[in-house]
Amino acid sequence: MTWQPNKLEAERLEKLQRLRERGIDPFPGSVQRTHAIAQAVSAFLEQEARGDAAQPIEVAVCGRLRAIRSSGKVSFAHVEDGTGKVQLFIRQDNVGEAIYELFKRDLDLFDFVQADGVMMRTRTGEISVDVRTLRVLAKALSPLPVVKEQEVDGKIIAHGGFTDVEERYRQRYADLAVNAEVREVFRKRAQTISAVRRFLDGEGFLEVETPILQAVYGGAAARPFITHHNQLKQDLYLRISFELYLKRLLVGMYDAVYEIGRDFRNEGVSFKHNPEFTMLEFYKAYIDYNGGMELTERLVAYVAQQVHGSTQVTYDGKLIELAPPWRRVTLREAIRAACGIDYMAHPTAEALHAALVAKNIPTRPNLPWGKYVEQLMGDFVEPTLIQPTFVLDYPRDISPFAKGVPDDPFHVQRFEFYIAGMEFGNAFTELNDPLDQEQRFLEMARLFRAGDEDEAPLDEDYLRAMRYGMPPNGGVGIGIDRLVMLMTDRHTIREVLLYPHLRERDKE
Repeated sequence: MTWQPNKLEAERLEKLQRLRERGIDPFPGSVQRTHAIAQAVSAFLEQEARGDAAQPIEVAVCGRLRAIRSSGKVSFAHVEDGTGKVQLFIRQDNVGEAIYELFKRDLDLFDFVQADGVMMRTRTGEISVDVRTLRVLAKALSPLPVVKEQEVDGKIIAHGGFTDVEERYRQRYADLAVNAEVREVFRKRAQTISAVRRFLDGEGFLEVETPILQAVYGGAAARPFITHHNQLKQDLYLRISFELYLKRLLVGMYDAVYEIGRDFRNEGVSFKHNPEFTMLEFYKAYIDYNGGMELTERLVAYVAQQVHGSTQVTYDGKLIELAPPWRRVTLREAIRAACGIDYMAHPTAEALHAALVAKNIPTRPNLPWGKYVEQLMGDFVEPTLIQPTFVLDYPRDISPFAKGVPDDPFHVQRFEFYIAGMEFGNAFTELNDPLDQEQRFLEMARLFRAGDEDEAPLDEDYLRAMRYGMPPNGGVGIGIDRLVMLMTDRHTIREVLLYPHLRERDKE
């Protein structure tokens, strides 16, 4: 559909045309910036601290006009770049009548400009650029939403701007342009991922990349997205996990590997689920899930220290301590304490289903035994786990890649960890017996119908790799998006994804 400018946009188009008629390119191809705004302000403050004002600090700063106030032959504006904001002090006598009239008549809020001048303080004490020349860098044809800030009880409350939260996600570029708080969320996201890398690199892990397009998906219980390679005439799957490819590398004599990247799952969306999301998976030879727990709690505490300067974070009004050691509890103990059901007293799917029905717990028939256990965990235990907690020893029939708990045919050496009432990660003492692994694949195929979203297809190449010999190892998967939610006190995954997936707009 062709753009139909509204009244304000039409006025800006007229100004664009006037600039061009005066021989001014409103979208020039080069810029002569000397300082980011934060650098210019810092240099001026350092000069003040030295008491050395003899040599003026000349700057050329660039950014978006955030405020304009004109009065006679003197005008003020604020310009903002990615590092900060500074006032422009614009006097007609300094810039000349032509540039001054251009500023007053043809520039608007949110235009990008270059201001050349010297740093100074105004009579009111505000650090400013005493502008000597002003240049248009990009004319904003559509005005951004105006956000007004008000301090209430020591907190800055934003008014105006986007009132439709979904529209903010659809126009994330505009959301970022007007909301400094949102920009800070994504800076902390970058800091979080950098801290994860530093920690694992320091522990001797090797960062690797594995295929996103896979002929056989696996490594998790999820429904994949399917695509097609035209030349190869081959259906392929967007990966749901890195696991099986990373563990192949242990066969290839790497002792410790990790990957941070996108997974894709064709499932429902919620405040903590998006069809594509960022995961960390790491695998280390010669450790079990106890070693995985020790690495995990140190990793998360390190990330918090790097991002916040403390192992304590506040999430949803609750103070959470991330410093090791974290609480450890078995899944059986946690469920029994939360709802009074000892699922081991009901060792078949039919019996456990009947126990749920007897307690008026809504559920579905004909699920594997482990799925009923998983439901009890999600319904009764997960929301209560505010402080970091490892929940250990999960049902064998929903954990196809984990070694069994010794002398226990029902459970495997698997943990999930929870913080603030959310699951953040999943981990195993990884199965390295190829014959046992093949039987697990076949067992899963019997339990789940073909096409079931939790189907785990048999991967013969992975079994072939295992038959060459795989060292004992522990593996951990952690949701990066949820970790960022924790570090930024955001309560929906959409707030920490630059471009979350949204439904199509309703067609009128």
